[in-house]
Amino acid sequence: MTSILPAESAEKVSRPAAGRTAAAMPARTAPAPLAPRARLLPALAAVYRAQLSRARVARIPLLFVATFQSIGIMVLMRGVVDGGAEARAVVAGSSVLVVAFVALNLLAQYFGRLRADGGLDHYATLPVPPAAVVLGAAGAYASFTVPGTIVTAVTGSVLFGLPMTHLWVLVAVVPLSGAALSGLGAALGLLAPRQELATLLGQLGMSAALLLGVLPADRLPGPVGWARDLLPSTYGVEALARSFDAHPDWAVVALDLGVCAMVGVLSLAVATWAYRRAAVR
Repeated sequence: MTSILPAESAEKVSRPAAGRTAAAMPARTAPAPLAPRARLLPALAAVYRAQLSRARVARIPLLFVATFQSIGIMVLMRGVVDGGAEARAVVAGSSVLVVAFVALNLLAQYFGRLRADGGLDHYATLPVPPAAVVLGAAGAYASFTVPGTIVTAVTGSVLFGLPMTHLWVLVAVVPLSGAALSGLGAALGLLAPRQELATLLGQLGMSAALLLGVLPADRLPGPVGWARDLLPSTYGVEALARSFDAHPDWAVVALDLGVCAMVGVLSLAVATWAYRRAAVR
């Protein structure tokens, strides 16, 4: 079919139509930039507060159980140990055992369940560094051990007649031992292929802290004593036990706390690596 319009008229008609079409189409805009990644310290504080408020009600009964368990162990050992270095080892080991029960055992179970239920996917979508997630959870769980550790140490001092002058050492022992044991517990929970295995590893770790920490070191066989030296909480136990002396050797106490701090940094670094490894699977 042949058009009856001249060629110039047809071109004039088509140009406005093309202009209107171009004007009607929305302009293409550049994608909006993503929000900047949260810094470590603010993210750490946010995760810590969230974990603390979440576990406040659920963990208090378990903290009571951990404290009652440690005091019961000291009562039993009172019939075997009279005093001296053995009494100091029992009280120090029982006090740090409260930290092991919460920071190692319960944290291993928490991260094992979080991995099994897909809860790590939630944290992976948040713009927070992996270290903030691990450190925040570890700090929250370790914070619950403070009241129980103080009650256990005071009760043990009264039970065995030990001086309480230098119990302020707990200010350093609790966070450093808590960091070392929390990192170990988080790593066990994140590296375990199944939730049940994470629970088992947490229980075994707490049992090791019980047997190797509460029993006096000079009564342990040689190979068992070497395993005691590898346990992260051993150096916190040693530092607390030395503080019960009338004149503690503060240089050795500081050395034990320094080793405990280094072990804590190493275990938390391993836990952070384990979190990255588990979050991308």
